[in-house]
Order: sequence, then structure tokens, then C-alpha cells
Amino acid sequence: MPSDQVQNLPYSEPQFWAGQSLGWGIIARVDDQAYSLMGVPNPDSNIRPAVIHSAEYTATHTVFTLSAGSVTFKLDFLSPVSPSNHLRQSLPFSYLTVTMSSAVSNDIQIYSDIDGRWTGQSKYADWAFYKEGSTAMYSMDIKDADKYSENNDMALWGQAILASRPSTSKMSSASGASQKVRSQFADDGKLAGDEDWTGDGVVALSHDLGRVTGERSVNFAVGYVREEAINYLGDAYTGYYRAKYPETFDAVSYFLDDYHDAFQESAALDSELSAKAKASAGQKYSDIVALSTRQAFGGIDLTIPNGSLDTSQALAFIKELSSNGNLNTVDVIMPAFPLYFVFNPDYIRLLLEPMMKYLAAGRWHHPYTIHDMGTHYPNAIGHDDQQAEPMPIEECGNLLVLALAYTRATGDTSWSAQYTDIMRGYADYLIENGVDIANQLSSNDAAGPLPNETNLAIKAAVGIKAFGELTGLEKYSRIGKERADLFFTHGLGTDDEKTHFVLEYPDMPSTWKIPYNLYLDVLLNLETFPNAAYDMGNAFFSSPSVRGEYGVPLDDRQDWAKSDWNMWLAGTLNTSTRNEFVDDLWAFMTNGQHNWPFSDRYVARSRHDNVVGIPILCRARPTVGGHFALLALQGPNLLKSLSRSGVADEMFGMEDGQVVMDLHGEEL
Repeated sequence: MPSDQVQNLPYSEPQFWAGQSLGWGIIARVDDQAYSLMGVPNPDSNIRPAVIHSAEYTATHTVFTLSAGSVTFKLDFLSPVSPSNHLRQSLPFSYLTVTMSSAVSNDIQIYSDIDGRWTGQSKYADWAFYKEGSTAMYSMDIKDADKYSENNDMALWGQAILASRPSTSKMSSASGASQKVRSQFADDGKLAGDEDWTGDGVVALSHDLGRVTGERSVNFAVGYVREEAINYLGDAYTGYYRAKYPETFDAVSYFLDDYHDAFQESAALDSELSAKAKASAGQKYSDIVALSTRQAFGGIDLTIPNGSLDTSQALAFIKELSSNGNLNTVDVIMPAFPLYFVFNPDYIRLLLEPMMKYLAAGRWHHPYTIHDMGTHYPNAIGHDDQQAEPMPIEECGNLLVLALAYTRATGDTSWSAQYTDIMRGYADYLIENGVDIANQLSSNDAAGPLPNETNLAIKAAVGIKAFGELTGLEKYSRIGKERADLFFTHGLGTDDEKTHFVLEYPDMPSTWKIPYNLYLDVLLNLETFPNAAYDMGNAFFSSPSVRGEYGVPLDDRQDWAKSDWNMWLAGTLNTSTRNEFVDDLWAFMTNGQHNWPFSDRYVARSRHDNVVGIPILCRARPTVGGHFALLALQGPNLLKSLSRSGVADEMFGMEDGQVVMDLHGEEL
């Protein structure tokens, strides 16, 4: 929901991450008067807007509070983040919980619908209705859609889902033209079943709670299912959850059953993340990582083979959003990995394994690591034509560091050991090509290629040292350290006064780029570079000549910054300078000048006459996992195991001992 639309929430439609509006109407009926709570842009005269009072978010919840007549309503959107529960994490659904409270008795009905735009096209969706026991579910899809096809980044080959289950309410359903279905609920407080429809239409479910005094809630499940989610080297991979719930209706029914535990876990995660982030770098940093969590996890498909449904063959896939749609891009996994390091480092292995299997099969013939596993999502079919985007130093260094990070965090040496020979080749490539670096791209391909880029040389040195530490081969550890000495101690990568690392070497003393690759040396305690290499950044990156209104740009040529790399760099600096970086990112996040999902690339200063504080290109990228860089310094697995005791009350502003009831009347 774009932030500039929240104050008009009753009329505002939510969006797909790329900016397309999606129909999702929520209406409450209080004592025969209907009120729009969300998503009714053109209401009939018999539907009034509710009054919006507040909007809040945690890592897993977004909560809007409104009033309609004498009743207060809370819309709680919960997207579970379950680091160690692959079943829960892989379920492609979210909860909408509508909670109503009133001091007096009111006659109340609740309604929610979604429209055909959820299928990836605006009109002519097919729908189906399922009911078993008390659970009701609608699905919508596009008839005869091509498998693995997209429209403006939206999948076309799956099914949009709306489901619910009554507790003590009476439930009704309908499908049809949106205006007609919504008016029917507003007039009658119930729905009259399905009608054939073409063009714009909705599927809707409603609850009649009768007379309500005090507090009551109803739950809806909303999501999008792709039974064949990923094409991995010609084989279909599906959601992990289908090992236990191969049928969509059964998965949805389980998801509704799981609300109690999912809510408890979410409350524990929100509380623990908030506390640890505040202790790490203050309240503003806590705000940043909370807003980043769902976005970073939402970019991942956790899958198993569709044929065998064998959970021991689980693989994870990640889409390069907002650029070219590549799959499992190594330099997307890399900036995001502090999130996995903190929540569950096994995701590093799950995301690298599709590539490592491909490399081990000998299908990639270059001496450096492949850039990605597929030109466009969801086809992870490799690059047998050998034409992947070339980032030789970048991706070789990334792979070696990620392998060590996974091993250090988990204690699992067997996974990387099976690929030692492959990785040794990439370490040797860094040795041979990491000083006289050919003109090439780094992860920041928008900035263009460069020869002898210092930050790539830093990554090469750290990558070589990482391989030495991973394998115990002292030669590589020694060479990595020698390379660091060359670029810092002997000054090849710095200006003459050693005030900063230069953008490119040699003889470019006035240039600079943020040396974010030093973070890897600090996180893994490799000691490739001496402390003095980090100390010189404290003064340099606090300078007004370098630092912009919203942080430090990527390099001296740019006005734009990368939020993930700025948090990485902050992790190498002293507390005072680190806090400046946190303040700058928080200022961008809260400046009111943009209404995108969290952008990791934005204008930080106006030296080249750019408007500061606005995002550039990048929407909703999982690379915001890099914002967890400061938390990751506290160690791996900080949030893998979560305590559930006593947290739900604390998180939602309830007094100790107050009882919260779930939809089945059970105490939470």
C-alpha cells in the first residue's frame, strides 16, 4: 500500500510490487450501515468511508486502525516469516485478520473480495469455488495460460486464492461484477452466490457475526499458487509445502489452522528482532530492518521437485526484481545474505545449490563463476550458450565468501567440500586476475565497467583469503593477505596520504568509491586487511564533501546511493560514523517523497542537479537483506530459534494477563 494513499485507505487499492493496482475490497457493516475499510475506490452511495486513525508495521505485520460508527476495526495483514519452518515459510499465502471492538452491542458483518487483476491480467479471469467442512475457498486463473509466462512481472500460470472459515459467524459467498457484489453486501449484509461474469469482477466472502459486544475477529487467507513454480534445468519444482499438502485446498485449510502458531511465532520474531536491532544500532535501525524483512524473504521460492516431492532435494530460487529478472544472481544473493546469516544461514546453501549443481555438471565452460542461473524468472535453465552477464572477479569472490559464511555459521563442512575443486579454480582465477583487473562490471552494473577497480581488488583479496580459511590451504590465506598489503599497506589502492581507497588504480588519487567489500573481512574475522584500512574511512565518509543529505553515493561520479552497500560499509566503521549512515537511510525511508516498496537505490545528493531523496529503478528488491549487516556482526542464527512465551501480549499493546482469542475461541 503506497504510503501516500494510507490516509485515504477506504478508497485506496493495494499494489503488486511493480506498481499495478490490485482489487482488494474490505467492507464492514455496522447496524445496517456499510463502511469501506479498504480498497473501494468508487463506492455506491450506501457505502460510507470509515475513518483511518493509524498505520503501523512490524517485521511481519501491517496494522491499520479505523472507526466505523461506534466500532473500532483493526486490519492486521500478517505475512509469516518462519526462518526454520520450511512448511510455513513456503506457503504462498498471507492472513488478513479483521478485529472489531465496541463497548456497546452492534450488529456486524465483515466482507472481503479480490478481483481478476490478481491473475496478472485485468479481465476475463476464470473462477472456481470450493467448500469442505466450514472452509470456503475461491480460486481465479487465466484459462490456458502458458506455463512460466509473465505479464509485467506478474505470473500468469497460477491461481489467485481467497479463503476463509467461520468461527461463530455465518459465512456467505458470491462472485460477479464488483459494483453489484459490493452493493449486495451493503444492502443485505450477506452474499447471494455466484454469477457468471466477464470483464471486471470479484470473488467475495462475508461473515455475519450477529450482535457483537467487546472484541471479535475473523480471518481471511489471500495468496497466489503456482503448482509448477520453477523450471530448473527442464524439471518442474514446486513449493516445499506440497510435500505434505499437494492439493491447494488442503494447503489453504492447513494455513487457516496454523494461524495460532503463526501469530505466536510472528510476535516472537517481531519482538526479538526489534530488541536486537535497537541494541545493535538504535531505534532507527530497528525501523529499517523491520521494513526490510518481509521484502527480503518475499523474493524467495523454497521448492522441491514436483515429481518426487522429496524434501531432501529442497532448493531455493530468488528473482532479480526491478532489473532483468535473472534467477539466483550471485550478486543478488551476496548483498542480501546478512539477512540469511541472521535468520537461518542454511538459506545461503539453498540459494547456491542450484548453481553449484550446474557447475559440477560441467555445463559452464568459463574459468570464472556464472553470474546467474537463468536469463528470466522462472526459467532456471542455466546458460549452456555461455552468454551470461560477465562479472568474473565479482562472482568468484562472492561465491568463495558465501561458502565460508555458510560453513562458519552452520558448522557444515561437507557441503562445500564436495565442490572444493570447482572453487579452487575460482580462487586461482582471482589470484591470476585480481591485480591487473581487466575492464569489467562489478555488482553495480548501472555504474558501468572499469579496469582496476579497487573495490573489486578488495573482494578478490578477501575471496582468496576466504578460500584458504575454508579449505585450510595456507597458500591462499597467505596470498590473500599479501594482496591486501599491496592495496593498502603499499598504497596501490589508496591516495598518497592514505585518506581513502580510490575508485580505480593507479594514479587516480581524487577518485573514491565506498569500499563495502571490506565488510566481508570484518564479518568473518579474516583479518585480511589491517585495522588502519577501516580507520581511515571514519573521517573520510563523515566529510560533507562526500556525504550527501541521504547518505554516501556509490562513488565520486554518482549522486545515487545503494542502501545495502551503505549498511555494509557502516559495519566496518566506528559507532559514530556508523550511526550517521543509519540516520541517513532512515531519513530517506521516511522522507515522504516516494511511494514504492523499499528501494535500495536512490538519489543521495544533488551535485549533478538530481532531485535528492527519490528512488531510482529498484523496487522491492530482496537485496534489502543487506540492511541486516549490522545485526549480522552479532553472530549467525540470532533469530533462528524463537521463544513464544509471553510475547504476543507485549507486541500488541495488551496488558499482562489479558487473554487474546483466536478464531476458534482458543487462548493465544
